Amino acid sequence: MVVPVVALVGRPNVGKSTIFNRIINERLSIVEDTPGVTRDRIYSRAFWLGKEFRLIDTGGIEISNEPMSEQIKQQAEIAMEEADIIIFIADSRTGVTKEDEDVAKILYKTNKPVVLAVNKADNPEQRQDIYDYYSLGFGEPNPVSGVQGTGIGDLLDNVVKEFPANVEEIVDDSIKFSFIGRPNVGKSSLVNSILGDYRVIVSNVEGTTRDSIDTKFFDDNLDQEFTMIDTAGIRKKGKVYENTEKYSVLRALRAIDRSDVVCVVINAEEGIREQDKHVAGYAHDAGRGVILIVNKWDTLTKDDKTMKNFEDKIRSEFQYLSYAPILFTSATKKQRLDKIPELVNQVADNRSMRIQSSLLNDILLRATSIAPTPIINGKRLRIYYMTQVAVAPPTFVVFVNDPELLHFSYERFLINQLRESFDFTGTPIKIIARMRK
Repeated sequence: MVVPVVALVGRPNVGKSTIFNRIINERLSIVEDTPGVTRDRIYSRAFWLGKEFRLIDTGGIEISNEPMSEQIKQQAEIAMEEADIIIFIADSRTGVTKEDEDVAKILYKTNKPVVLAVNKADNPEQRQDIYDYYSLGFGEPNPVSGVQGTGIGDLLDNVVKEFPANVEEIVDDSIKFSFIGRPNVGKSSLVNSILGDYRVIVSNVEGTTRDSIDTKFFDDNLDQEFTMIDTAGIRKKGKVYENTEKYSVLRALRAIDRSDVVCVVINAEEGIREQDKHVAGYAHDAGRGVILIVNKWDTLTKDDKTMKNFEDKIRSEFQYLSYAPILFTSATKKQRLDKIPELVNQVADNRSMRIQSSLLNDILLRATSIAPTPIINGKRLRIYYMTQVAVAPPTFVVFVNDPELLHFSYERFLINQLRESFDFTGTPIKIIARMRK
């Protein structure tokens, strides 16, 4: 599913981060009454009227010679380039300013749908006195209060109306996988080396992610077609560019949404960085299969403990990905590249595995005999029945006397029991507790 991207754009100190936090219903962005606090783009998933979208908070666009202003402007421009819809935020307390007009001129050039929000309209008088904002040229302004939440629902109603129509994807049986990771970890080299080994390329197809190319190839040994989703690079249109690593996050999120299996690539020379963990965490949360690939392994001076020590480090840093297999590769030396399609195929199969309810309840009976259910506030958890309700990822419902009594530690214990009984290598497992009626 292609998830629309919505960017919040405006001059500094109009309340973008407050509105961002209000929409996602948590304090993710830093809120401070000082221009320029939000310097980088911040991403989060959001929902409205049953529709999911990606929300981007940006630093304020300021045309000046102040330090950081040009970098902030570049960040906002990149967000606008990647967005499907833009929310242009102005301030009801200041009226239309020269800076608002400068931002509007930038937005005219994007040719994207723009929904105008006039923030800090905290009282009825401010919500009515918004006629000057028609002069910005983006239709009817939406008076909102990020602090109070007033008008946010109406604003999102108008945003959802601008969502692109769902693109009918061609149904195919190929397994879709992507390489994600920081720049210079070797994603492109892995793609090129794999395609060099698989001479029969079915086709190059435009991906639903703008400007990406999905490459299909067929593995004769596995009798399986694969689609590699390209996440490398960003378009350099005009002055839209940046020198930091953070541009890759949104591209990675888009690729993850379209993948069955995600290969998180780590640079063996540099080790694990925070961005590796951040993006891999999203793949886990999205229920995708995950493979951890340590590339450029040939460049290290190694002894008989090097691989074991590196693997231990990965397990320590990626504790939530204890189920993900680890593969040490070299794209330049073509070391273990043939293992990648094999692992992708295995993880995709595991992610689609279905287990009979009778077997599940045998496991449940054994689990509760090994570790009795917990007692919380004098009340014992009772688990009556388990059944699988979905695949990709495998999702199980346990019927209990009180869902609040299923502590995360016991849920983790049940997941581990499932993993010991079945091969769920590479795939997350979800357990949902429901009260038995």
